[in-house]
Amino acid sequence: MSEKLSFVSPTANSPWGTYLSQVDRVVPYLGPLARWVETLKRPKRALIVDVPIEMDDGSIAHFEGYRVQHNMSRGPGKGGIRFHPDVTLEEVMALSAWMTIKTAAVNLPYGGAKGGIRVDPKKLSPQELEKVTRRYTSEIGIIIGPHTDIPAPDVNTNAQIMAWMMDTYSMNVGGTATGVVTGKPLHLGGSLGRVKATGRGVFVTGREAARRLGMDLRGARIAVQGFGNVGSVAAELFAEAGAKIVAVQDHTGTIVNSNGLDLAKLVPISRTDGVVGFKAGGDIVPNEDFWNTPCDILIPAALEGQLTAERAQKTTAKLVLEGANGPTVPQADDILAERGVLVVPDVICNAGGVTVSYFEWVQDFSSFFWDEDEINVRLDRIMMNALNQIWDTADKHKITLRTATYAVACERILMARQERGLYP
Repeated sequence: MSEKLSFVSPTANSPWGTYLSQVDRVVPYLGPLARWVETLKRPKRALIVDVPIEMDDGSIAHFEGYRVQHNMSRGPGKGGIRFHPDVTLEEVMALSAWMTIKTAAVNLPYGGAKGGIRVDPKKLSPQELEKVTRRYTSEIGIIIGPHTDIPAPDVNTNAQIMAWMMDTYSMNVGGTATGVVTGKPLHLGGSLGRVKATGRGVFVTGREAARRLGMDLRGARIAVQGFGNVGSVAAELFAEAGAKIVAVQDHTGTIVNSNGLDLAKLVPISRTDGVVGFKAGGDIVPNEDFWNTPCDILIPAALEGQLTAERAQKTTAKLVLEGANGPTVPQADDILAERGVLVVPDVICNAGGVTVSYFEWVQDFSSFFWDEDEINVRLDRIMMNALNQIWDTADKHKITLRTATYAVACERILMARQERGLYP
């Protein structure tokens, strides 16, 4: 008999509760492997660390950090590090679990992991940010490594932070270990194409989904929530394909233009002033109005839990592309399915980032680097092959793409668990 995890009490729409609900839905399609399903419902390892640093004013501040390794049956852990004031252990657990599913869905030789620090990096000086990063890396250094668990950028982290992490780990082990993180600067073993990879993956899967739905991207109206590397890159690629970006929302607010926003002007302004800084390019509207803006494709590319049941009833979109992790709560999933709205789930839609992270890791080990055209060709092929297999599974069982993605991924994970057996 299995006991529930005692250190979290998930609610239905919490990140971990959402993940558990998604796993429960796939059990009927696992056959004999269902006996191993509890493996997916509990993380392999969860580390909570204290991150003390001396602030610029001489005071001592303490921040709480996490690294969760959800499952490593198929390979070393893989997953990002986020710096955010709302980071919790439960959130990191869910994100690590989604990484397990994601890496298996695109058939990468990884397991799932995730990390984070509960901190607002905007309130730290550059020196304080470096101290937090290095101390956190030292604390989680006991469980990360090029062959065990490979962090990457996530919310509010970037190539510079990965460089500090790589350097700190390298100093602690006594040799340069470029493969300990991905998303690094190019001259430290980073990969071409990594910055735009997640957004490119959203576009590639969205383009294929639109084709299968008979939706012409030329003139298609697209609403994008979240306008960082994922949302902005996806928006630019869809615009290049002839679509109109009619609504964009970020942390500063929401801007709408039914004729299409001028991305060439919006993107640079959004990086300094947020999307509401583009006052001349559209109408600033209340944030909740974003969800009922007339559109054909909706791209939630911000944080988890954004597409609620109420918002699912509002949207006019026929296609939802999950650029963020866990943006759609289970009740909203059901409503969208009932309304005939196709959802391309996060664990395949935004897997472009981890795929190119895998390319970076492989290149670091071989010390041989590919050009960006080769990376994009390899990325597109992996994403298309994965999506086509998932779509075939969905058609075969007459289930949603999300359930089909979980069916394909969970079968791979649990087959690996079964074949490895239990030790001791």
